[in-house]
Amino acid sequence: MGSRPGRGGARRVLVAVISVLVLTVTGLGWHSVDRLISGIERIGNLGLGGDKADGATDILMVGIDSRTDAHGNPLSSNELAMLHAGDDGEGGLNTDTIVLIRVPNDGSSATAISIPRDSYVDIPGLGMGKINSAYGVTKATTQQKLIDKGADPAEADRRSTQAGRQALVKSVANLTGITVDHYAEVGLLGFVLLTDAVGGVEVCLKSPVDEPLSGADFPAGSQKLSGAQALSFVRQRHELPRGDLDRIVRQQVYMAQLVHQVLSAKMLTSPGRLTELSNAVGRTVVLDDGWDVLGFLHELRDLSGGQVKFETIPVKDLNGWTDNGESVVRVDPAAVHRFVAKAVGDDEAPSQGGVDPSTVTVDVYNASGTGGLAAQAAQALAAKSFRTGTVDNWIGGPVQSSRVLAASAGDPRARAVAQVLGGLPVLAQAGLPEGSVRVVLASDYSGPGSATGGATFDFSGSSTTATPVPPAPPIDAGTNGPKCVN
Repeated sequence: MGSRPGRGGARRVLVAVISVLVLTVTGLGWHSVDRLISGIERIGNLGLGGDKADGATDILMVGIDSRTDAHGNPLSSNELAMLHAGDDGEGGLNTDTIVLIRVPNDGSSATAISIPRDSYVDIPGLGMGKINSAYGVTKATTQQKLIDKGADPAEADRRSTQAGRQALVKSVANLTGITVDHYAEVGLLGFVLLTDAVGGVEVCLKSPVDEPLSGADFPAGSQKLSGAQALSFVRQRHELPRGDLDRIVRQQVYMAQLVHQVLSAKMLTSPGRLTELSNAVGRTVVLDDGWDVLGFLHELRDLSGGQVKFETIPVKDLNGWTDNGESVVRVDPAAVHRFVAKAVGDDEAPSQGGVDPSTVTVDVYNASGTGGLAAQAAQALAAKSFRTGTVDNWIGGPVQSSRVLAASAGDPRARAVAQVLGGLPVLAQAGLPEGSVRVVLASDYSGPGSATGGATFDFSGSSTTATPVPPAPPIDAGTNGPKCVN
């Protein structure tokens, strides 16, 4: 389900849309802001948190490869030509931009964490797959089932789209350990319209580029790009040292510079610019219906560019392969959990969040084929004062990676157990009672009680030669001028 060259990366600037909504409050009157958001399409029943119980608002922002606008209207032939997108009917299946944004309840900062679209993860209801396929494959599968049962095509489309969004929300929550509170989505057209609405955005390249697949043809140095030009700038991944990860860096420096320009110049105070922006947002942005955007904007009224940071989750192998020959980006969910917790200032929460181990009962199951593994892990938990319940072999079907299951991925009891077992990912499982904690150990387990006791290995995919990916330094929106990149 990977995207074709020259198309998928274009949606990697989704955060720019919401950044303008969020970060221009100081330059706009509240009446203008209300006008700006009034035309946005709203959706519900996505399985969101929405209660900010963890002291922050966590927003999932996705960009979809769509040939329609936010209201389902087909794009015109001129718009498709402008986007170099074609009209092959394949749009809307992949979410090629996936960004999780953490904003503390006091509005003091914002941290945007990018997730590579080819990250190989456990997708609820589907098994292992690229995370950018969670939305589209779930939608297609659900839609066909509904039609086969005689559902009206329009109703089948609505319900399957909702199911696709729910699957993506769960996939991101499971991978990061963060409960998603709000959801924002933008289509391909939104990027170009937004960029033009703010008068273009400055970027900087270390070297000239001429890459025909993306249409990127730019000189070295600083330059201001229009919407169509910026589309090519963030689309390019070929001829970049780290491929898709360097494209994410381009996305991030673009977003950072957009935020910086808007905050420093208050460029959207003109009625003409506001009208253009309102039209762009109204046609291309979808938000969850439980989000009080005006209230959220009020919380962020004192936010400055230097308090907006951009990060990318750690990658274990940029050039991984599955057993059936699919190219993927391999990630270690436990490492992602630890990274995200640290990035959002929550790295002490799992073990120091007030959880009394003696009040937590843990069921431990062995899905690894290694005899006695569940009992050994249970003993390790008991040594930390956790109570053990059922300890048995797993009979729930194949499990490719170890995990801790709970009613919610943010359950502090489950997170405390996960940390003791070496930082396992915590996944939400429908039907589990609140407070239940279930550990399922697969062949990758290397935490306490295992034979290795070392790092966790992921056997869900194979790779001839792992490509180590050093972490990139965070990017912030408080710099003067655009950061030069590959």
